Amino acid sequence: MPRDNDIAQPLPNWPAAVTTLADVAAIDALAARAKTPCGEGDMVWRIWGLPDARPPLLLLHGGSGSWTHWVRNLAALVATGRQVFVPDLPGFGESATPPSGGDADALPPILETGIARLVGDRPIDVVGFSFGALTGGLWAADHPDRISHLVLSGAPSLSTQTLPALDLRPWTSAPAGPERDAIHRHNLLALMLAREDSVDALAIALHGANLLCDRMRSRRISRTDILRQKLPAYRCALSGIWGAEDILYRHRRPVVGEALARAPRFRSLAMIPGAGHWVAYEAHAEFDRALLRALDDDRDRTD
Repeated sequence: MPRDNDIAQPLPNWPAAVTTLADVAAIDALAARAKTPCGEGDMVWRIWGLPDARPPLLLLHGGSGSWTHWVRNLAALVATGRQVFVPDLPGFGESATPPSGGDADALPPILETGIARLVGDRPIDVVGFSFGALTGGLWAADHPDRISHLVLSGAPSLSTQTLPALDLRPWTSAPAGPERDAIHRHNLLALMLAREDSVDALAIALHGANLLCDRMRSRRISRTDILRQKLPAYRCALSGIWGAEDILYRHRRPVVGEALARAPRFRSLAMIPGAGHWVAYEAHAEFDRALLRALDDDRDRTD
């Protein structure tokens, strides 16, 4: 577990805006790091802030991602005084591959072991994006006393309805540089972001770097409705934040609200106009406000 004096106070030296890889490096330098067991190696965690009376806040990134999926949201969250944990999920980023399984259902035991080492048996609040939302949802079902409030964003596995194939182009054979970046730009617009001006140089750089570290190629569970099936048994509070133009749901938005409402402690669903699947990046200010409202909702609510 990190010692108090290992955890930097981030806000005084925080970048005013996150627009370049240098800004990302500055944020990374302000984090404390921890490692917990993951197969034959470690799961790598970044931590900002100090413990306080509120539950620790854990952010779970999407598929083919890393902690950098949240790089534009961290300042607002850490500024609340809350302690924020952001791992590279097993099989992504700097974390080792899980010992068995290649999909989201392999990760909850590793997450539970890791967070227990870092915070003991304290309940935590969890925000999950896409693959991370599915992972968090399975974790909430397997360990019902661990998560106090689960916030899902762009979660798959809410319906068995088959979607049209996405226009994603292969990139591995393209040489690094402008040709590969052009493919990443196309694919970001096809899946992750709704507006062309959102596909900036930083988004392309982060996406390209994260793809190189993705060792979890299976997405079989995302084509099922397993998350929808598990929602009625949740003990935690549940909220959702979606980009209204999320390609996975833009033509079937009612699916999201209907599925989330199956949770006994469903709180709210925010649909952010003009934003796509990676809403936390594309509309970070709006996402941050919706997230803080959702988390604050529990303060005055009794169950």
